[in-house]
Amino acid sequence: MAISMKLCLSFTSLLLLTACAPMNQTNPPREPAPEPPRVSSEGDVCGASRVQDRVGRHYDEALGESMREQSGAGTLRVMRPGHAYTLEYREDRLNVRVDENEVITDIGCG
Repeated sequence: MAISMKLCLSFTSLLLLTACAPMNQTNPPREPAPEPPRVSSEGDVCGASRVQDRVGRHYDEALGESMREQSGAGTLRVMRPGHAYTLEYREDRLNVRVDENEVITDIGCG
């Protein structure tokens, strides 16, 4: 009886140790990471430097459209306080930041 008890305990211990052993897992191949956005060496693809004189003026849709046209930007985004925006960088997009009174505080690409 003592031998069968020892054998049972040994077998149980072996099972417990086997359960704790790391398993050899093969991870599926990962997809390559997407290319990071390219930032132009020119730094002003959206033409923000051409419309910097608008900082301090009251923003309205007509002014925004004239800024987009004069800068040569592909798109225009008005960024208001308290609003959420995507963080992707688009070098052809003109970002116009305004304060709570719709006064332009900053103009840049992104």
